[in-house]
Amino acid sequence: MTALRTAGEIIAAGLAPEARRDELDAVAARYAVAIPDAMLRLIDPTDPNDPIAKQFIPDGRELVTTPDERADPIGDLSHSPVEGIVHRYPDRVLLKAVHVCPVYCRFCFRREMVGPQGLGTLSAEALDAAIGYIAAHTEIWEVLLTGGDPLILSPRRLGEMMARLADIPHVKVVRFHTRVPVVEPERIDAALIAALKASGKTTYLAVHANHPRELTAEARAACARMVEAGVALISQTVLLKGVNDDPDVLAELMQAFVELRIRPYYLHHPDLAPGTSHFRVSIAEGQALVAGLRGRISGLAQPTYILDIPGGYGKAVIEAASITATGDGCYSVRDFRGNEHRYPPETATE
Repeated sequence: MTALRTAGEIIAAGLAPEARRDELDAVAARYAVAIPDAMLRLIDPTDPNDPIAKQFIPDGRELVTTPDERADPIGDLSHSPVEGIVHRYPDRVLLKAVHVCPVYCRFCFRREMVGPQGLGTLSAEALDAAIGYIAAHTEIWEVLLTGGDPLILSPRRLGEMMARLADIPHVKVVRFHTRVPVVEPERIDAALIAALKASGKTTYLAVHANHPRELTAEARAACARMVEAGVALISQTVLLKGVNDDPDVLAELMQAFVELRIRPYYLHHPDLAPGTSHFRVSIAEGQALVAGLRGRISGLAQPTYILDIPGGYGKAVIEAASITATGDGCYSVRDFRGNEHRYPPETATE
């Protein structure tokens, strides 16, 4: 797969004028850039508001960090007992084996950790320790492979990881979170699909897409190959200003997921990652958008609108009573343990 990674390549492809070279160079010096062919073909260079371009082409506003933004917005590091593991909820852990991606989203909540200068791929010793942690904690029912993008690994390495998880009897479900079916659909071949499965485990795969145009014929075929091989698919979408903060766009995207046998799962409120304020809608706007889907499209196509509470306190469903306005422009959010948290936090220090 080829991908645009530098300001020069982006300008040469006609996606930005020469006058923006310094801006693009400055952003690329701080945050990883990669725009693969599948996404490049979708961008309309004549549309200054193209929703695909907004997701992947660097923007100088990424260098502006607001006071409430933080490098680790959902508290991965504070809930990492060993390298590569995030254990936030009792019955499940994240296993982050790799911190590189085939595409780098400009709104990524792990943008300080991913990319060539990020946390890197787990060493053999670190992976052994991470697997050992999972094996030692019998309360772990589900393992989520994320990163980075786990499907950037070879089928051989994925298969080896699944084989090790297959040997842990209390792990019943393995879930992958990935952009690959959308941004590199040709990678979803028989060898990779076989590597996603293991004896005695149920495999789920969360397909990340934010706009219906991302679900190309090639992406749809890749998803079909996985479904027909017995991999259950769910969706993951981030609510983004200028990309999908429109009831018609969200409705079309969610209906497309259902048509592809992908269960609409999470619609994420944007996290407080550095340099991403231009993507954030207000919670009130998000609630109105989600409310607008009710009755408009089938119940099968309704996602769950959630907020990851800053500090690592877990997810809250924010279309329901778990979030209330405090009267000073902020909110009180109830986590899954019943504790209340201020949003945005009063202080945001790293």
